[in-house]
Amino acid sequence: MKRRNTRVAVLGAMLAGGSFLIRGNARAAQDSSAAPRASAVVRTQTYVSLEPVPRGKEFQVAVVVEIARGYHMNSHHPSDAYLIPTAITPQIPAGFQLGDIIYPEGHAQKFSFSPDKPLDVYSGSVTLKLRLLTRTSAPLGGTAIPMILRYQACNDSTCLPPVKLPVEAKVVVADADARGRVAHPEIFSPLSSK
Repeated sequence: MKRRNTRVAVLGAMLAGGSFLIRGNARAAQDSSAAPRASAVVRTQTYVSLEPVPRGKEFQVAVVVEIARGYHMNSHHPSDAYLIPTAITPQIPAGFQLGDIIYPEGHAQKFSFSPDKPLDVYSGSVTLKLRLLTRTSAPLGGTAIPMILRYQACNDSTCLPPVKLPVEAKVVVADADARGRVAHPEIFSPLSSK
């Protein structure tokens, strides 16, 4: 008979900075005083820059990440190598080509566990963008672009376990001579290198 590990939580100091990682079992998750689930402190919404997207055209997908008040996550370029960067990984379907992924700059913030060295983090709302191209062979109609958002949410004293959150953008592809309507101008600026 296998012995079950019954440890409720293990607190371990991370390398420099002394932030803490909480690991718990199902019993700890049921405890009302336990930390929230890491996926519960982040919400996402996806947007596409053209509706529909004509074959052969460039377009963008935006993943808007809303981080719960009091929490942050490391930027894509964290301050130290041991910190987990925020990253989006798309699974590009046939008929599409990824140009690049545009991550916003983080902001420097000090925490109780790192009072002398500010960390490069995201908080509040942050928008990650992907530049894509529909090939002339892209299937017409609706297509889903699945993605994985990887991050680690922390507050001023505790880091939750790292998360890989599934995200999906829905794109409608039209013939090359169709006119794509610019969508969500409040999110998308004209295609540029920044």
